[in-house]
Amino acid sequence: MDASKLIYDWNAIDYEIKRNPANHPHGVWFDDETLRDGLQSPSARNPTIAEKTELLSYMERLGIQKVDLGLPGAGPHHREHINAMLSHIIDNDYQIRPGAAVRTLMHDIEPLVEMQQQHGIQIQASAFLGTSPIRQYTEGWTMEKLISTMEKAVSYAVDNDVPVMFVTEDTTRSNPEDVRAIYQRAMELGVRRLCVCDTCGHVTPNGVKKLLHFIDEEVIKDGGYQRSEIEVNWHGHQDRGLGVANNIAAVEAGADVIHGTALGVGERAGNAPLDQTLVNLKLMGVIDNDLTLLDEYMRIANKYIEVPLPRNYPVFGEDAFETGTGVHASAVIKAMRKGDDWLADRVYSGVPAGDFGLKQVIRIGHMAGRSNIIWWLEQNGYEVTDELVSHLFEVAKSQRRNMLDSEVETAVHQFLNQ
Repeated sequence: MDASKLIYDWNAIDYEIKRNPANHPHGVWFDDETLRDGLQSPSARNPTIAEKTELLSYMERLGIQKVDLGLPGAGPHHREHINAMLSHIIDNDYQIRPGAAVRTLMHDIEPLVEMQQQHGIQIQASAFLGTSPIRQYTEGWTMEKLISTMEKAVSYAVDNDVPVMFVTEDTTRSNPEDVRAIYQRAMELGVRRLCVCDTCGHVTPNGVKKLLHFIDEEVIKDGGYQRSEIEVNWHGHQDRGLGVANNIAAVEAGADVIHGTALGVGERAGNAPLDQTLVNLKLMGVIDNDLTLLDEYMRIANKYIEVPLPRNYPVFGEDAFETGTGVHASAVIKAMRKGDDWLADRVYSGVPAGDFGLKQVIRIGHMAGRSNIIWWLEQNGYEVTDELVSHLFEVAKSQRRNMLDSEVETAVHQFLNQ
């Protein structure tokens, strides 16, 4: 079987992500914000230290390069959690690079200086400051005040060997002149990591590309820096439902690090989902991470953070690879009977379940065909008879939704014991 002849890929026509390694400090990396920005979700539960370290272990095994451990300026409880996670990273020789969010204030950065000395590891300070005109007007800020505030905090961090990622909040609604001025001043002070933010989920993919082109050409290069010297981060939100599309657009536009959270948890409508971003970039051939543990990570994150997971959530919702529709199920079953998991994963799905630790599931309900029932009986160890199939077919047609396995089993036992 020639797989390339079974699927005609319109996605690949006149499309290629061209990335010259000489223009970037490293390949496409990811920064997992689940344990910091994700926990700002109004519905989120703050996991225990043990739960957070378990989530960290999944990030490490999935090959995620960076993690935001929290906001040390939020108080002793948060610093205790961050210290525990730093110890876990060191004790287990993790490759993931730790960071923490800080306001552009010296007393927010001071805990990171202490933690670096205590643990002997560098901790990226994600120093954020709002730059959009609407924020400036609301707060009564001027650009002179913003730059002065940034200078004091960044200089303190740089002087104490704390690596800084300077974050402009609401970049996607900020004036070009303001963005240029504050980023270039930050780079003059020694910052080599910039984070471009769609804090309010405002931007579209076209806006992402325009903005990142501006950062490359008119901020970095016009500032006298080589693009390969500066790590450009992209941080998106979901208010318009464009988080994943914008993350992909950011990769296309040359961003070096893409931020996101497990299942898109975060404030308001959430952050850009890191899981869906990884799935898409894997399918596009941009990354080659082994993502077979991604489903486990999402289920553990859902369990510990307790933000509801919709059944129809892409890839990781309960319904994502289940079908009770007769025609669809029949095609999947035919592929399964060929013993071809590759085929079964693709004949009625745009995402191959097995690549992400999942599998196709055939259900029985009011839209089921006889093939659904026969397959279910075979897979669950029951003898298939015409009488039993006919009985279940009638039961299924009377349902208003797909049946649970326990409900099918009850119907089978009632028939066999009558």
